[in-house]
Formats: sequence, structure tokens, C-alpha cells
Amino acid sequence: MTDARTYGDELAVVTVTYSPGETLGRFLDTLERATDRRPRVILADNGSTDGEPERAAEERADVDFVPTGGNLGYGSGANRGVAQLSSEYGWVVIANPDLEWQPGSLDELLAAAKRWPRGGSFGPLIKEPGGEVYPSARMLPSIGRGAGHAVFGKVWPGNPWTRAYQQSEAQITERPAGWLSGSCLLLRREAFDSVDGFDPRYFMYFEDVDLGDRLRRKGWLNIYVPSAEVMHIGGRSTSKAAKRMLLEHHRSAYRYLADRHRGPIWAPLRLALRAALAIRARIETR
Repeated sequence: MTDARTYGDELAVVTVTYSPGETLGRFLDTLERATDRRPRVILADNGSTDGEPERAAEERADVDFVPTGGNLGYGSGANRGVAQLSSEYGWVVIANPDLEWQPGSLDELLAAAKRWPRGGSFGPLIKEPGGEVYPSARMLPSIGRGAGHAVFGKVWPGNPWTRAYQQSEAQITERPAGWLSGSCLLLRREAFDSVDGFDPRYFMYFEDVDLGDRLRRKGWLNIYVPSAEVMHIGGRSTSKAAKRMLLEHHRSAYRYLADRHRGPIWAPLRLALRAALAIRARIETR
């Protein structure tokens, strides 16, 4: 575990870029209206080839281009970005570059942090381009909920396991959640440090679920703040490698559940889980 540090009150925004295209400009433009502060922005770049991150850093004040050295995945890229920050930065936003911020949304997250002194992570209400609310504050997956959601989620979206996992019937109100979507998180840096950041074993997907669970185990809360709102355009980078991303999703799902069901007694369950996820991945990639 990292040594405990005392951090200042400055704010930084870390976004992991991988040829983000024109969405990055919109992210940075709307960020200016999301807070009255002037945050430092770190573009933790995983090997972009479109030139957009370099251009943004050249043209904008307080925006730094930080190559990670390769395509490290989302969590490891974010960790590299946070590592660039000095101790004056006690608040860190980790967000996808294909977000659009609503005016004042980041200040709403910071205000919520004052109301929840044991809050380690804070997530906004996330809308999709069509106006639908994305279920970004969920329960932690268990074997039962996870299996039911995995088997029936596509063919029966309203099944009870998916509804429970996604908290579909929960009120849209400020509250603790099991975990929050990693597409936009305000993190208390002390809390992020206490769990050594994202687990680098997750290349893509479930790194946010794992983070939320480890924060909870350390005594921190994951707070859903629907008074803060962002829109997630989604998928520009991952859509270029849809098959690989689907395989990564299933690989990460297995890692998360297997990590929490260790030992010989759980070996049959892990074997069954690996087989079921492999079959599901094969079917969906056809």
C-alpha cells in the first residue's frame, strides 16, 4: 500500500485518450463550464494516432499531453495520469474523453464531497445521446445477480437479476452505491491512494467495479450525485475493436468474480463460470 499523504485542495482532470477524434474538443470545451475552478487536465495517452491529444495540449492552457508508452488499458492509463500530479491536487476526476459536461456539473460533485466526508468516489447522472439515463450507480455483482444478468440481460432486459444489479427501481437520488461508472468519477485522492488506484490487471471493463468494491472494503463510500449531469457519447475508441472489447469484457467479468471466490472450495464454480462466459463470448462475437 502507498504511504498516506496529505493533499491540497486543487482539482485535476485525468482522461485516457486513444485516438479520441473530435469528441476530445467537446469534452474540453464543456469542462470549462462545468466548474468555476481552473483544473489541470492530464491527457494520459495510450498511443493515439489521430493527433488530437497533442493538438489539444498545444492549443489550450492547463492541458498536458502525457504519453503512457503504449496501450495500457483504461485503469493503468488513468493511474499513470494521476501519478503525474503533485501533492497540491487532492481531488482528481477520471473521465472518458467522449463526455460532454453540463454547466456546473463538476462543482455539484465537489459540493457533494463536502456533504459526505467518507465519500471516496462521486459519480454524476449519466445520460446517453438520446436522453436515456444510463444505470451508472449499481449494486456490486454477486454470482447470482451476475449469472442472471449475463444469461438473460440481452434476451429479457427486464429480468429481476438485471433490475437488481442495475438498481433500475432505485430512486434517482443522492445515495451510496455499490460502485459507480468509471466513465466519470470524482475521486478523493486520499481514498484512491488507499487502494493503490485501479488494478492494472483489468485492461478494460470491471476496473470501476473492482475499484468501487475495494474502496468500500477500506471504509469509503461511493456516492451517486444525480444533481450533477454529463452526457456520454460513447464508444469511439472501443467501437474500432468491438470483438476484442467483447472478449475483454468477459475476461474481466471472470477475473472480478474469481478474485472474490478463491480457494479449492470454489474451484468447480470458477470452472463453470469460465466455461459459461467463454460460450457467451463465442456466441456474441459471431
